[in-house]
Amino acid sequence: MKNKKSKTYLESGVDLTKAKILKESISDIAESSYNKNVISGPGAFGGVFNLADSGEDYLVSSTDGVGTKLRIANILNNHFTVGESIVNHCINDILPSGAKPLFFLDYIGANGFDTKKVTEIVQGISYACKQSKCVLLGGETASMPDTYNDEDYDLVGFIVGKVKKVDYLSPSKTNIGDLILGLPSNGLHTNGYSLVRNIFDTENNPSILEEIVPKTNKKLGEILLLPHKSYLDELSSILNNINGLSHITGGGFYKNIPRSIDENLSAEIQINSWRIPEIYEFIRKEGNVDLEEMFRVFNMGIGMAVIIDPNKYDEIKKQLPNSILIGKLVENSNEKNNVKLIGL
Repeated sequence: MKNKKSKTYLESGVDLTKAKILKESISDIAESSYNKNVISGPGAFGGVFNLADSGEDYLVSSTDGVGTKLRIANILNNHFTVGESIVNHCINDILPSGAKPLFFLDYIGANGFDTKKVTEIVQGISYACKQSKCVLLGGETASMPDTYNDEDYDLVGFIVGKVKKVDYLSPSKTNIGDLILGLPSNGLHTNGYSLVRNIFDTENNPSILEEIVPKTNKKLGEILLLPHKSYLDELSSILNNINGLSHITGGGFYKNIPRSIDENLSAEIQINSWRIPEIYEFIRKEGNVDLEEMFRVFNMGIGMAVIIDPNKYDEIKKQLPNSILIGKLVENSNEKNNVKLIGL
């Protein structure tokens, strides 16, 4: 089953370079609509809006999907955890602003109305919302024959939260010498599934999802459908005592840490400072994937990076006992490459 040719995300249909160029173009278009209330728009994890100059809070919003994790859910006919995943992904995208969720809305587009499937998805969404004290305020279920085929469906989430203006986490709060703590992920979360599906050919060989991942007691499909972990509970009590947060999603460390640090800074990440979970080694070996490509595509076991003042390390480590010291911020000597993975 081993593939001698090295697999890449690009070969799997995901071009991160084109995606970056497109997002920059869209950002320029979006900025033409801005008014004085926009604090932060596209490019950050969440858009930040000042509802009233006299108010104490900013509103923070974000939207996202769960990608081709949905294809795995369809093969295994298990849709609850993708509902959980979309909520938790969106929560993790407003946390880097220091915001906590207020309400959530969903969109489900499909070929037709499969009552059992849609119910299961919404049950997962509702469960995750209740766990986070976030209101499932509404949504849309669209039947679109010829747009979606057979069992295909899409799932998108929209979230709004708030943060006190004095507690807003902007990149300007980060400094040279700040430490980076990593919070462990519980799996792939919602990124890299197109590459995984390509490597294991899950469409034509769905039985591979029943295979036990080496050095674990879990099936491949079971690991792939683990819900995207929410970091709200872990971080709620310290959001006003840290300098920054990076949600490690699509694009890995390279794309996401720069979104949370000052442009004059770089991040040095010691990749040997944590044990990379077995699922990633299984993926890498089966697809003969270059290690750098793995770090560009997956979270590699770190779902959130917490940036702190080094003088607060002992205090915050007590509050985040599962965190791992994975790096630090240094002066940026090359603005085009402000993340360096040491040990790669």
